[in-house]
Amino acid sequence: MRDDQSYSRSDYARVCNTFGPPTLLDKYETIFVDSITVASRLCLQWAKGQPQAMSDRSGKTDMRGAYGLLGQEMIGWLTHLQHTPDKNVWLVGLLDKRLDDFNRPFFSLQIEGAKTGLELPGIVDEILTLADIRPAEGAPYRAFVCTTLNEFGFPAKDRSGRLASVEPAHLGRLMEKIRGPLADSSVARLNFELPAAVPTTPNTGA
Repeated sequence: MRDDQSYSRSDYARVCNTFGPPTLLDKYETIFVDSITVASRLCLQWAKGQPQAMSDRSGKTDMRGAYGLLGQEMIGWLTHLQHTPDKNVWLVGLLDKRLDDFNRPFFSLQIEGAKTGLELPGIVDEILTLADIRPAEGAPYRAFVCTTLNEFGFPAKDRSGRLASVEPAHLGRLMEKIRGPLADSSVARLNFELPAAVPTTPNTGA
C-alpha cells in the first residue's frame, strides 16, 4: 500500500500512535462488529464527500461514484478483517425478506451497495442465520442455520465442514466445534457412476 492509503505502514503507525501498541488487543480472542449494516451506512456517508463521488459538471454528488467507492472500501475493510491473525471476527447484520420477479421469497443481507452483499460470502469462512425454528411437532426454538443447503432458504455457509445444517444457538460451543476435529461423516465423498460412453461413428470426411 502507498503511504496515503489505508492499511499502509504509515497508516498502521498512525493508528498505533493514537490507540496504543497492538499488544493491547492480546487479551481479546473474539471481536464483534455490530453491525455491518451500520458500518456500510457510515462508509456510504463518507464516500459521498470524496472527490470520486463529485460530478465534474455540477459539483453535486454522483451516486454512481459514491456507490463504486463504497464497494471498494467495504471489500478492502472486510478482506483486511478476514486476514486478522489469531482472532475470531464476527460480523453481525440484519436480513431482509424480499420477493423476486416470480413473487418467491428470498433473504438478503441488509447492507448498502450491491457489491458488498454479493462478494461477502466469498470472503468470510462462515455465514450463519440465527432463526426461530418452528417444527411441525413440538415447541419452536432458536437455532443457527449453518449450511448452504437448508430447508428454510436462509443464507448460510460452512467452510469448516464441521457443522450440521442446524446447530444450537450457543456461539461458544459453535466456535469450539468449528475448531474441533472433523467427524467421519463430514469427510465422506460423493459416490457416483460415470455415464456409459456413447459410441460415435468416426468422421472420415468426403
